[in-house]
Amino acid sequence: MIVQNAPEGENRFVIAMGQHTAFAGQLAEHFGNEEFEPLDPYEPLWYVVANHDRGWDELDAAAAQDPSSGLPYNLGATPLEDIVSTSAGSPEFNQRHHPLSGLISSMHSYGLYHGRYGLAPDKLFINKVPAHLRPTVDEMLNAETARQGRLKAELASNPDTAHLADEELIFTAYKQLQFFDTFSLYCHLQPAGMRGTSEFRHVPAGYRYDASIIVTERPGAVYELDPFPFDADGLEVSTEGRYLSPAPAGSDLAAIIADTPISKQTVRLVAP
Repeated sequence: MIVQNAPEGENRFVIAMGQHTAFAGQLAEHFGNEEFEPLDPYEPLWYVVANHDRGWDELDAAAAQDPSSGLPYNLGATPLEDIVSTSAGSPEFNQRHHPLSGLISSMHSYGLYHGRYGLAPDKLFINKVPAHLRPTVDEMLNAETARQGRLKAELASNPDTAHLADEELIFTAYKQLQFFDTFSLYCHLQPAGMRGTSEFRHVPAGYRYDASIIVTERPGAVYELDPFPFDADGLEVSTEGRYLSPAPAGSDLAAIIADTPISKQTVRLVAP
């Protein structure tokens, strides 16, 4: 889960990973205009964006309590033993839909440990893995490398999908997912008014050209993107979640979450 930051004393907006990916799917649905090529092929790539963290489903449903906060474990504080299972579970979920969906999901899982394949070289999570867990993580990553090889071979062997095995197409799709994921995290980790200005690099405008997008926060949950990559100026995108306060140790957070009404946070995306 993502437990959004909040001013001292205020309830925290808690976002399940399925809600996080649903927001990313809304972005992908509207990505593309005269400057930016849309997802191609659309359906399997939209699907993986909207489901890229579905390996978290069981973990989020259990809603384990972080003893330091009284809330569910935040994304980065989740025990690594559990994160490893989600890293394999997400591509497993996506490959059941389409081999290209599974391939991009597997690359996403692998890339999170390896600086997003060089797109974020300062974020080498693999170097932070404790020594006693490194064999488990390495086994998972090796399995994902093997999965990617199998799925590429499956795409290439089918005349209807052979063109999707193109390395340039695959890495373009991977970079698109990274933009949707990181922009979603920008909106989810902090509340409106605390997100500030951020730069998103390596956003594909086409197969051979990447753009750097500067996002500037304006009052009223309005965000200016320059250049603007979506199909409608003033696009509104919403995230579902629940506002929770810390619960006493040992509380059944899954029951508390089920009894808490769903709320929404909406952002408005505008061109400069």
